[in-house]
Amino acid sequence: MTYTLEIQVEELRAELSNTVDAGERREIQTELECAQAELAIIVAERDGHLEAEPPF
Repeated sequence: MTYTLEIQVEELRAELSNTVDAGERREIQTELECAQAELAIIVAERDGHLEAEPPF
């Protein structure tokens, strides 16, 4: 799962650097931020820095 997200992040970064249209750029930036956040959560859970289960 993390490999797929890492690839997606890299693809979005490349797409963002080649985009000229402001609207499309904002959309790609939003997708990139979501993918990076999802990746950070998965890595934190894997490394034990974040509990996957709710506290109750």
